[in-house]
Amino acid sequence: MSKVCEICGKHAVAGRSVSHSHRTVNRKFKPNIQRVTVVVDGKKRKMNVCSTCLKSGKVARS
Repeated sequence: MSKVCEICGKHAVAGRSVSHSHRTVNRKFKPNIQRVTVVVDGKKRKMNVCSTCLKSGKVARS
């Protein structure tokens, strides 16, 4: 499953975990992607959508 939101384009980004002693380890920040059935142009379709888009009402869930 693709980890990219089909509505807003949100995707995983790289960053670093920094400990208290300031040691760094590379990591990824992954978005909360859900595969949901949504209504697009009057038709039902499965899409990969982030939870932010679902909460804000950018898609009509069926």
